[in-house]
Amino acid sequence: MPLVADPAAARPKCELAHVFREYGEDYRRTHHLPFSHRRVMQAIEQCRTSALGDHMEKCNLCGFKHPAYDSCRDRHCPKCQSLTKARWLEKQTAKLLPVGAFHLVFTLSHELNPLILVNKRVLCRILFQAVSQTLLAFARTHLRGTPGFILVLHTWNQQLQDHLHCLIPQGALSFDQTRWIPARKNFLFSVKALSMVFQGKFLDFLQKAFDQQNLIFPGHTSPLADRANFNLLLKRLRKKRWHVYAKKPFGSPQHLLNYLGRYVHRVALSNDRILSVDDGEVTFTYRDRKQGNRLVPKKLPVEEFIRRFLLHVLPRGFMRIRHFGYLANPSKTLLSKCRQLLDLNPDPPAITKKSTHELMLQLTGLDITRCPRCKMGTLTFLAILPACKSYPTPWDSS
Repeated sequence: MPLVADPAAARPKCELAHVFREYGEDYRRTHHLPFSHRRVMQAIEQCRTSALGDHMEKCNLCGFKHPAYDSCRDRHCPKCQSLTKARWLEKQTAKLLPVGAFHLVFTLSHELNPLILVNKRVLCRILFQAVSQTLLAFARTHLRGTPGFILVLHTWNQQLQDHLHCLIPQGALSFDQTRWIPARKNFLFSVKALSMVFQGKFLDFLQKAFDQQNLIFPGHTSPLADRANFNLLLKRLRKKRWHVYAKKPFGSPQHLLNYLGRYVHRVALSNDRILSVDDGEVTFTYRDRKQGNRLVPKKLPVEEFIRRFLLHVLPRGFMRIRHFGYLANPSKTLLSKCRQLLDLNPDPPAITKKSTHELMLQLTGLDITRCPRCKMGTLTFLAILPACKSYPTPWDSS
């Protein structure tokens, strides 16, 4: 891949950090925010500025000195997820089996949105429980074995509905661990049956959370604190038909891996979607399904833009990517058995860890060690610089 001569040319003109640096302080002063939201805003504001510390690099040819700023590494930061995603995908490569894979999407009713926004940790945990137990039960009944699958939480579809993407290989390990049981190539389970069981399990878990007083009902959700009103909500949700969406099966592990790359470690809004930040308004692009999924611009007041972004902040420590069955981390022996039954080496292939420099070159073609002045020399470490209490300029995105 060709090298990018000017690193600044590969950077978006406007970034989420620009919005937070210019308008974040006013927003925090006028809105009551939980600590998690304030922490995310501050991390993105300070990312790759001297506020987090940096080190000085020097060109071995022309002597040019260049500061390299540290990253915040927050999972909501658009600038910090590309390398995290690349490293995660390399790790997952070793777990892939030479079989196709199904893609299922489990979506919650939009009526639950207000409750989810104030009980995100509890309801997202219930979503993982309901989906995983549903799939394990269907595999036990229909495949007569233990499946392996990955669940990825998403919160930023067009309707702001929380949903889980499920990636499940076409087959299961028999309970006695002596056979690999292949699934049908074009059919896994009935989506109608999956929907009904998923709906029942989720609402049962939700009822249990209410009974155990694990939910809170602030603001406009306060009427749901009354048991009669909460039961009416459950009754309405039980009458509705929930849907599980099934996409065409993946044909190979590589297709599966490519698809995973689009979703894992993805943030609610990437920097390349932000077009401008002017006069208290943010213009960004989104895909309009009514126009053939075409990218179209949308303008929002800064206050509304920040509010919408913060809707997607996950509780601290909450895992949005989880593995189950023979793909679960404690089940390495089951994965080895699957590999052996598929005539593979029981031990997964070793992963060669790549440096940040190697990953950046692979992902973007940008050689971050190339001197930006002479374009010939290599930047080498010179000295560590202490962190500043404030970043030097509100538009610094080095």
